[in-house]
Amino acid sequence: MKQFIKKNYKIKEVVDTGLPAKKKQLGQHFLRKHSVVDNMINAVTVTPETTVVEIGCGDGFLTRAILNQTKCKKLVCFEIDKEWADYVRGNIHDQRLDLRLQNILDASFDTVESAAPLIMLANLPYQITFPILYLVQKSKDRFGDIVIMVQEEVGQKLAATHGRSFSAVTMFFQHHFTIKLLEKIEPGAFTPPPKVFSRLVQLTPRQGPSIPNEPLFWDTIKLCFKSPRQTLRNNLRTTHYDLARLSEETLSKRAQQLSFDDFLVIWETLQA
Repeated sequence: MKQFIKKNYKIKEVVDTGLPAKKKQLGQHFLRKHSVVDNMINAVTVTPETTVVEIGCGDGFLTRAILNQTKCKKLVCFEIDKEWADYVRGNIHDQRLDLRLQNILDASFDTVESAAPLIMLANLPYQITFPILYLVQKSKDRFGDIVIMVQEEVGQKLAATHGRSFSAVTMFFQHHFTIKLLEKIEPGAFTPPPKVFSRLVQLTPRQGPSIPNEPLFWDTIKLCFKSPRQTLRNNLRTTHYDLARLSEETLSKRAQQLSFDDFLVIWETLQA
């Protein structure tokens, strides 16, 4: 069926596909490349005891592939858009699908029952990638592997070991996860195409080294990166720390020139 809309004296043809409209404000860019989905699924181990978590089903492209290509016990999908949730419920008939109409940022992974570690496979809404990652980190002990689609810039930030992409956020997530960059995805793999390249990233929960007074450590790390072009001396000069305990060489460096291990040594020195 075709509708015709008259606007500003110009005729624009709109094709009714029978599908809900994609909503720009929700960051809806739907994956359309089957090989990318195959690579996501092949990157994890799914058994008949595994519960898979997906964030945002969209029109069910990834949802259907997970159900068809794995023997998972259950697929729990959080979807904020009622129109797409109703569409998927009406088109995918599999008793393993547990589709929850809920904003993931208001959800808790504790509500997902599973005897085995959870596996996450998701094409994340790009504008809330980091809030979702912080939510996952809080429940990391419940997860096995996590394979997500993020913006290329975000993927590089998560995996960086030094340089401009290295940040306090990088350090935080590398402390909690082993991070591996997988396939780089061109915009044309999505509809509508985003304006940026994307990246598959695999995160495996880990127990990082013990950090004394950890909450204060992360607050201090944020200060170290507050002005990336400034030296540690300048970024920390307003704190209560005795900076004289650190060498001149260390104080003259910028945060992005240091490694995670370097910061642990600095922290232990300041805490002594």
